[in-house]
Amino acid sequence: MPQITVDYTNSLDFADAFDAQGLARALHEAVVEIAAARPEACKTLFREAYGAYAYEDMENLPHAIVHVTVGLLAGRTEETKAKLTEAVLALLPKYVGPADHLTLHLSAEVRDLDASYRKADI
Repeated sequence: MPQITVDYTNSLDFADAFDAQGLARALHEAVVEIAAARPEACKTLFREAYGAYAYEDMENLPHAIVHVTVGLLAGRTEETKAKLTEAVLALLPKYVGPADHLTLHLSAEVRDLDASYRKADI
């Protein structure tokens, strides 16, 4: 905990458009500072997804999506979660490169992990 997932569409060139390591580090720092997580507990998974389509302009302009989900153990206030969500959203443009040929959609959410959440390190 926290479990951080960055989903991004394959329309972004991961090598050129992302500073994944920098983003992960910045996300970890924000979670530690805002949500009082332990630094050693922070883990980030990047997942590439195929395709991105938007209703308003499906045929003419390619779209790219980057969505960050931060899962935390229950107990943080709604204000803390909202502050962290805003901080994550503000970080994304710093680590997702320019996409001149794309419409870039950035989003974030912070949610509580289910009570059934368990973790094992092997």
